[in-house]
Amino acid sequence: MLDALEARTPPVVALAVAVVAVSTSAILVRWSDAPSVVLAFYRVGLTTLLVAPFVFTRYRGEFSAFEPRDVLVATLTGAALAIHFAAYFESLEWTSVAASVTLVQSQPLFVAVGAALFLRERIGTRKMIGIAVAIVGMAAMSAGELLSGGAIEGSRPLYGNGLAVLGAFMAAIYVLVGRSLRQRVAVVPYVLVVYTACALTLLVVAVAQGLPLAGYDRREWLLFFALAVGPGLFGHTVINWALEHVESSVVSVSLLGEPVGATILALFLLAEAPGPTTIAGGLVVLAGIYVTSAARA
Repeated sequence: MLDALEARTPPVVALAVAVVAVSTSAILVRWSDAPSVVLAFYRVGLTTLLVAPFVFTRYRGEFSAFEPRDVLVATLTGAALAIHFAAYFESLEWTSVAASVTLVQSQPLFVAVGAALFLRERIGTRKMIGIAVAIVGMAAMSAGELLSGGAIEGSRPLYGNGLAVLGAFMAAIYVLVGRSLRQRVAVVPYVLVVYTACALTLLVVAVAQGLPLAGYDRREWLLFFALAVGPGLFGHTVINWALEHVESSVVSVSLLGEPVGATILALFLLAEAPGPTTIAGGLVVLAGIYVTSAARA
């Protein structure tokens, strides 16, 4: 049944559904009152539980491709992903949805720089221009948020934007460290192992900080499951599937729809309207990310 559904689903349609799904993440996080680390733990942990039955049914033999050292790589990758989620979710407490989601999507910039520094990949002129344009946009966006006092009450725009950039940086580490492992292991088993390591990392942090893992009301649990099913299952899991059927550059550029979708949802569902400088800076950042993602080295 699953094979038939995959065969009938055009990858472009699946990618569009995934972009819409991930666009809801910031709204769901903002609606929740749970600590960011706990929210991230349940988002990743529940997504892992939802994916696991399909993995063990269809990809059981693929786990033999994992070597002992791959466990270390997967653990490091999962830890980076854990920091990404925790920083991103926390950033939404302190800055606008538009700024947070746009800045956290800047990870292709860090991937390009990291690949040049550590993997000896050429950046190329177009990528350099794209990175420079995005940095100018980030500065303009942060300045606009600071001058306007932020789009939410009690905001600390520079702190929130810094957390979002940290989330983007850790997402880039997730991509770069995991790249070698992905060359030997199928994407679905890889995602299961990394997500498990990510969830365990977040669990350890939550326990170490003494954060409550239980005692939440039904509304919070519904938000936990909504994050797992929406942005988790129909979002990032479908994106990983789409990477097997369309070019990675197409996927990267398509993900630029997330900040746009999240900003529109925030306007209608949170009554959060970003200022003109934030919008202008965000558009410049997206333009820089587009040039960087679409450029050939």
